[in-house]
Amino acid sequence: MARDNHWDQDDQKQYQHVHDSEVDRGQEERTAERIAAATVNKQRTREGRTLRQEQERHAQGKDSKKD
Repeated sequence: MARDNHWDQDDQKQYQHVHDSEVDRGQEERTAERIAAATVNKQRTREGRTLRQEQERHAQGKDSKKD
């Protein structure tokens, strides 16, 4: 199972649920893994919880303190 190091417990739970659902629907294991990971990453992006978004927020916070 491919999992992002930044995933929290809820993300891992969602991954497992989507993965299992896809396997039950007849998808191959590798395809189910890809779909599950993409689903979790898409949700994290929508919520602003990706590493890149966190770094951008952190950088903006530092810049605003310099003013």
